[in-house]
Amino acid sequence: MNRDMTKGSPMKTIVGFTIPIFIGNVFQQFYSMVDTVVVGQFVGTGALAAVGSTGTIMFLILGFLLGFSTGVTVLTGQRFGAGDMESMRKTVASSVVLSAIVSVVMTAASMLCMHQLLIWMNTPENVFYDAYSYIMIICGGIVAQVAYNLLACLLRALGNSRVPLYFLILAAVLNVVLDLVFIIVFHMGTAGAAWATVISQGVSALLCFVYILRCVPQLWLKKEDWKFPMQMIRTQIGVGLPMAFQYSITAIGTIMVQSSLNILGAMPMAAFTAANKIEQVVTQAYAALGTTMATYCAQNTGAGRIDRIRSGFRAATIVGFVYAVVMGAAIVTGGKYLTYLFVSTDAAAIIGDVQIYLWCVGLFFIPLTVVNVYRNGLQGMGYGMLPMTAGIAELVGRGVVALIAAQFHSYLGVCLANPAAWILAGGLLIVMYFAVIRQQERRHAMYASMSKTESV
Repeated sequence: MNRDMTKGSPMKTIVGFTIPIFIGNVFQQFYSMVDTVVVGQFVGTGALAAVGSTGTIMFLILGFLLGFSTGVTVLTGQRFGAGDMESMRKTVASSVVLSAIVSVVMTAASMLCMHQLLIWMNTPENVFYDAYSYIMIICGGIVAQVAYNLLACLLRALGNSRVPLYFLILAAVLNVVLDLVFIIVFHMGTAGAAWATVISQGVSALLCFVYILRCVPQLWLKKEDWKFPMQMIRTQIGVGLPMAFQYSITAIGTIMVQSSLNILGAMPMAAFTAANKIEQVVTQAYAALGTTMATYCAQNTGAGRIDRIRSGFRAATIVGFVYAVVMGAAIVTGGKYLTYLFVSTDAAAIIGDVQIYLWCVGLFFIPLTVVNVYRNGLQGMGYGMLPMTAGIAELVGRGVVALIAAQFHSYLGVCLANPAAWILAGGLLIVMYFAVIRQQERRHAMYASMSKTESV
């Protein structure tokens, strides 16, 4: 089921690869959404606010890990695109070592700092215990998250986006069952929701590992594959860390937003949480397009196909813009009614705030498309630092608006923080893209000219 993305129609290749990732992302998002729905319906609005208050922290930690896993496997995709299977296996071995080190460090650091971090975020006292219980269990299960991310990224680097989807669907179903059992039957509250998530993630990682052992001989490592050169490690870190920090920079901005929101109290927090979950399901398409572009650009960079990279960016932009218009209209007009999924008794009290949030984000999905497509595409080409500067622009936009919102205790201001970040980062990324493409085209033209001269 591996796919060579250096051949065929770029549009068909990108759409065909994106759809399974999108569905998989939705099911992965389903983990936290089910937690939110079950907690809101069976534990209460306060518990819903508690789970929601940890969302930005989860994004900070798990986003860093996802970015790192994606980054260290970019080289795998490039070697696969170049047809260098021996070198590709070495990149897999070095990815495993790097991911193991990062998972241990992140687990220890996050669990040691969590209590103070919740205090810094102005987490209300009446939801503090539930929030702390939930996020500490999630942090304890970081190894499961890293294992799944790495194995799924390795499969995608080889052009296989379907198998990770199948295992995520099974894990999502398991998550639903465990949520209901732990919360309704055993009355474990927010801790039960966290345990359900960690166990489900572990199962999806195990299934990916078994599949690779049985069906993907390209990823079977030999003894000599573990003797990888240090230059390979440096290259992977050079892409992996900027991608990880990109997610972290974004997460720091969302933590600032959450801190501004926490000042407003439990009801606005619950409304923001519900609306954010609705938005996240819709916007998984952009994350999927970004993942596709990272793989697509990595393989075509390895194959030296800059012409296909340019065509791929064009195709992904068209797909993303069409989706932005359609889903933006849908979420603005009807998204608020999904509020009833999350709460049973206070829906009428928060649905107005849910609508405000959805209006604010739904009108700005086009710049969000640009952020995901162009940032991940450039990273797939091997540029780690440039896209990270766009992340700094996101942080500035999101942080400034959040600080102003906090100053005026404005819920509308909190809701406008994300659109401000998307606009700033999107504009910067477009400029970067044209500069990089022109540089690559000049470089390949020079190499072609030198090859002709040598042949003469």
